[in-house]
Amino acid sequence: MFYKNAEKLFSNPFTAANRYVKIKLSIADLINGMNQRKICVKVKGFEMMLYTSTRNKAVHVSSAQAIAQGISAEGGLFVPEEIPKLSMEQIAALAQLDYIERAKAVLSLYLTDFTPEELDRCVRGAYAPGKFSSPKVAPLVHLTEDIHVLELWRGPTCAFKDMALQLLPHLLTVAASKTAEGKTIVILVATSGDTGKAALEGFKDVPNTKILVFYPEEGVSPMQKLQMTTQEGDNVGVCAIHGNFDDAQTGVKAIFTDPAITEKLAQKNMMFSSANSINWGRLVPQIVYYISAYCDLLKDGSIELGDKMNVVVPTGNFGNILAAYYARRMGLPIQKLICASNANNVLTDFLQTGKYDRNRSFYTTMSPSMDILISSNLERLLFDLCGQDDAQVRAWMDSLKQDGCYDVGRSMLNKLKTLFAAGCCNDSRTKMTIRETYNNTHYLCDTHTAVAVDVCKQYLLRTGDNTPVLIASTANPFKFSASVLSAVGNGQVESSDEFGMVQELSSLTGEQVPPQLAGLAQKKQRFTKVCERDEMKNVVYEMLGIES
Repeated sequence: MFYKNAEKLFSNPFTAANRYVKIKLSIADLINGMNQRKICVKVKGFEMMLYTSTRNKAVHVSSAQAIAQGISAEGGLFVPEEIPKLSMEQIAALAQLDYIERAKAVLSLYLTDFTPEELDRCVRGAYAPGKFSSPKVAPLVHLTEDIHVLELWRGPTCAFKDMALQLLPHLLTVAASKTAEGKTIVILVATSGDTGKAALEGFKDVPNTKILVFYPEEGVSPMQKLQMTTQEGDNVGVCAIHGNFDDAQTGVKAIFTDPAITEKLAQKNMMFSSANSINWGRLVPQIVYYISAYCDLLKDGSIELGDKMNVVVPTGNFGNILAAYYARRMGLPIQKLICASNANNVLTDFLQTGKYDRNRSFYTTMSPSMDILISSNLERLLFDLCGQDDAQVRAWMDSLKQDGCYDVGRSMLNKLKTLFAAGCCNDSRTKMTIRETYNNTHYLCDTHTAVAVDVCKQYLLRTGDNTPVLIASTANPFKFSASVLSAVGNGQVESSDEFGMVQELSSLTGEQVPPQLAGLAQKKQRFTKVCERDEMKNVVYEMLGIES
């Protein structure tokens, strides 16, 4: 069995003299004997996984430490020192398993200081029957023979963030028991809409945790705002800010890395962690669903083993598409990673020119979760592509902070163009795509997924590439009912309030309103506080009952 005598093996594996522990794995080991079928595919010798910082390669921590801490002390992001590999045989074996077993197998490769029993408990707790509206957790919908939609929004908050944030509280609880026993973990979150609710729902009333969420007052949809401001739980707090998501994210990062604040929390036996995708525990579950999607395409005969696929992801903070990149690095046959942006097209420009420049107009769009000009997870990609050169990454990030831009140069740009394609889609094209997709296929997509569908069409027209396509669908359309209703109804909207539009959209399309969204109409708003950007620190103190 995988991790036999685990307590002895993991007693203190991360000393300078014993950084790596060699262990032998098999797929059967990885799934902990839970599969009925005999699977005998062998995995090569694998090293104990340690994590370093994108801005300081002298850092070496366990996965538990990386998850509990959230962000490195100097502001860098934790990344695995090596990326584990999967063979085609192993992928074929995973295709015979359900989502839970696939998740356990993949996560076992990254979270090597978690015992099989701990991982089993975490994964089953996250994806237990009834938590997701599909028994497949992340089902596929086939728009055409070669275009497939991966529905990542079947969880309790109707957004793709549930795929990770139903799991993260379980991972963090285990991680804290290994690295910060007895401490209260303070989860600090900046959100452009979906992460906030998903994190609040995942962490509500979790023992020894508190969660504080900041969101841009005018930068989320009415449904997203209601989801957060009506949140139940004794350990939750929510505050809007005057500003955009980048302001919220910058403020949260500044609080994370402020030694004075950290010391104040330590005096109260508290420590910060994050539920944003800057936390490796948020990002690693996202790798799973790309591998799982390929397995499902294999299983239903849409592709054959070894066939390549392209992946299209609507993105703002770069976490979701980065997870697909890591899956590719593991050996998943992904040919092109297609980055879809809305009018805030800083990533499109970067992937086409090699220059990242946030010095541009900021647009509030109908796809608000993508209204981002500072894409935090891009730092992880750059660290990997430049050979883990932390000095170079520091220089780029310092330039971004000071000047609002950086240029990665011709050599790096060539690497990016080999891996990525990019495109953008404004609001008018988003509406048109929602309407045309519904009329042509009877598939109703939200405003973010529509951006991905349109950019996919642009790519196909530009390249003629006939590789099968996987489109990441990131939210239930009823979360953005006004925009979606206007699109499919040719601008005709009779209702004036959010829940009236939800019902109108349901009547027009025949699609059922998710009960967790319909139920918001009867909930009372608990959180109405709005602060300035420079007041966020004081709000944190107030919410935690700490004197400033």
